[in-house]
Amino acid sequence: MSIRASGRQKLVFWGTVAAALTVLIGLGTWQMERREWKLGLIERIEQRAHGEPISLTLAKELWQRKGDVEYYRVLLVGRFRHEEERYLFTVEEGMPGWRVITPLVTAGSDIVLVDRGFVPEALKDPGTRKEGLIAGAVELIGLARAPLSPGWFTPAGDPVRNQWFARDVGGMTASLPPNERAHVVPFLVEAEAENVPGGWPRGGVTRLTLTNRHLEYALTWYGLALTLIVVAIVLTRSRSHEAARQL
Repeated sequence: MSIRASGRQKLVFWGTVAAALTVLIGLGTWQMERREWKLGLIERIEQRAHGEPISLTLAKELWQRKGDVEYYRVLLVGRFRHEEERYLFTVEEGMPGWRVITPLVTAGSDIVLVDRGFVPEALKDPGTRKEGLIAGAVELIGLARAPLSPGWFTPAGDPVRNQWFARDVGGMTASLPPNERAHVVPFLVEAEAENVPGGWPRGGVTRLTLTNRHLEYALTWYGLALTLIVVAIVLTRSRSHEAARQL
């Protein structure tokens, strides 16, 4: 093998190593950035979800100004329209069932889609849980949640069958009577746990605990980068010794 060919092979080898290191280090750095983002999100959830409740008026103002009302506790007063329940598919503690989304009409004519909580499949029909269909004015506190449209792997909502698979506030709003649609606020409120007559729907199902394994992932990518460097050095020295013996 000529010296020129040998030099070209070394160039290709180290070029490949450099490209791989760029990818591995880049992935590790991205995970560290994701870690900082996740820590900030966890802190924000902690502050908002355990703070004093805010009014619906303030929640609407925050939405209009910042587009961010996630996890704020919101105080609602109004009347449920149980006849217009919407059903969001979910699995709670291994049990498939539905989140009952019920429009609540306030004294100011706002309509809030309230996620009252979970019911198993056997209790999806409101006729099976009549005690929980509270009549008259109610006061409740819930966590504001932004709309979430169906993604690539989430089925689209089915208004005809009244089945939904994401917090599709827009889709649910469009399925309501035309005279009500303009009054619906653009976010959903997930009710906190409370004593509902008959026990269903079961509120307080908002997931507040987020996993944060990004440091672990980052160390994995950085570890692979370090391993690659060590392997590349060992291979280079081994080839150099072999070439020296052949001279």
